[in-house]
Amino acid sequence: MPASPIRKLVPYAEKAKAAGVKIYHLNIGQPDIATPQQMLDAVHNFDHKVLEYSHSAGNESYRRKLATYYQKNGINVDFTELMITTGGSEAITFGLFSCLDAGDEIIIPEPFYANYNGFATAGNIIVKPITAYIENGFALPAASEFEKLITPKTKAILICNPNNPTGYLYSKEELLALRDLVVKHDLFLFADEVYREFCYDGLKHTSILTLEGIDQNAIVIDSVSKRYSACGARIGALVTRNKEVMATALKFAQARLSPPTIEQVAAEAAVDVPQSYFDEVLEEYTRRRDLLIEGLNRIPGVYCPNPGGAFYAVAQLPIDNSDIFCQWMLESFNYEGRTVMMAPATGFYATPGLGKHEVRIAYVLKLEDLAGALTVLEKALEVYPGRVEEMVGEMRAK
Repeated sequence: MPASPIRKLVPYAEKAKAAGVKIYHLNIGQPDIATPQQMLDAVHNFDHKVLEYSHSAGNESYRRKLATYYQKNGINVDFTELMITTGGSEAITFGLFSCLDAGDEIIIPEPFYANYNGFATAGNIIVKPITAYIENGFALPAASEFEKLITPKTKAILICNPNNPTGYLYSKEELLALRDLVVKHDLFLFADEVYREFCYDGLKHTSILTLEGIDQNAIVIDSVSKRYSACGARIGALVTRNKEVMATALKFAQARLSPPTIEQVAAEAAVDVPQSYFDEVLEEYTRRRDLLIEGLNRIPGVYCPNPGGAFYAVAQLPIDNSDIFCQWMLESFNYEGRTVMMAPATGFYATPGLGKHEVRIAYVLKLEDLAGALTVLEKALEVYPGRVEEMVGEMRAK
């Protein structure tokens, strides 16, 4: 199993904290936004005398309620087309294991959420990366580039929209191109849509479940973690109209018995969270994004495209190696007793050698902390022993 680029530096962070250094955690998508009170109240008011197993596909009451959430977002699904999972991670695992056998191939635009690699490894599934580039903001590669990678063993394409780690929001035109591709080659199209609510600058999210002609191809991964700032609840969903896929996934679900009971109670209550909550959260993330991206691009030698969604950005830094740099930040550097923890982008690429000059930053902290982190990062880059300059001019030229 590959190590997590998001968590592998935790021991160094713990050592720095023990030495009294304040760490700005920009390495992980753990929002500091308050979880909706409705979810917490539902847990506080849980009065069952026995903490029972739920249905393997999740409580029917929650699935019915969750179906109304999708319908409100223009996604017409029935509760039987939803499976509740232990986090979005389990939804990805069940989906991959249901649709791909050992040795099958899945095409994923890189950089991608690092755990896709881990889940694929667990199933002996081969990831075929297709590279998106920082020069054009990590836009989806052309369909013709995807076709070059398709072999008789290719069974699926997987995207994350909006994207983790880049924050890129795929347009409807890009999704339609993927739709035509999966129809032409009879592939599954997986879409991790857990950041659906976080789209900026008036842009709108398009779910693959709204695209005509791929009812049997489309599989959506979802989660309450980021939508409601409830990462510890571990409740996700697998959504598809393909009954054979759902029946197969249910076998995996039955093997692990059931998703968490109390967390389903909280997640069911979350469906009633008013739109005003999301409006306020989106405004806050917009402010954070604007401060971060503007601040990064002001630092000499740094380039970061403006993300259209989620709450991540991939920045190119004037450094020799992002793994070394991120560890150095925790082990050897602090400015006024503060340092920054980031995720090296190497772990988000499957192609060896890519991401060495890039880091993923999660703008999940309040504005004051983001501003402090930017100051610390700028000071660090001024003295980092492995700073490189030649790539900066090349980046600006592009």
